[in-house]
Amino acid sequence: MKLSKSDLELMRWNIVALCAAALIGGLIVYASEQHATTAQRDRRNAQSQLADARNRLNMAREDETNMHYYFAEHLALERQKIIGDEQRLDWMEGLEKIRQQNLVADFRYNIAPQKNYVAQPPIDSGNFDIHYSEMKLQFDLLHEAQLLDFFEALRTNIKGWYQLEGCTLHRTGSGNEQTATARLKAECSGGWITVKNRNAK
Repeated sequence: MKLSKSDLELMRWNIVALCAAALIGGLIVYASEQHATTAQRDRRNAQSQLADARNRLNMAREDETNMHYYFAEHLALERQKIIGDEQRLDWMEGLEKIRQQNLVADFRYNIAPQKNYVAQPPIDSGNFDIHYSEMKLQFDLLHEAQLLDFFEALRTNIKGWYQLEGCTLHRTGSGNEQTATARLKAECSGGWITVKNRNAK
């Protein structure tokens, strides 16, 4: 079939319309693909933001639980006078009260100046400084159980945390005496541990 010039002129507008429709269709397909790609990216971003928000919510809930738990523990340590300033005067008064209980024949003590505590192995103390006030004790004892009674009284009657490092005992007599004189001497070393927040005034 042959097309004449007059036939082409009649079909010209149809061809133009067909090309325009094809161009518009192509543009619509391209725009649809771009919109689908953008929608998928937005969906992934929204899912990521939702997951991030859920993680932050879970962390906030966990922090709230931890804060409640640690606040109660922190308050208990403050009441026990482990957190805060050195309580040297309270320790000395407490030791004199123990002396009046006559748990041991006699004892003497020496509290050294406070210094920074160096843990072995090192520990992460967070926002707190750990201090150590070394206290050495010398005892005159009738028997070994008096030493245990003394440290039990120290633990229950004096607020604070005394870390006992060790004791050495030796006899002062033959052990055959029936008198109420001291038969043992003991030397103990340790120290009072206090913890202070670096931001506290």
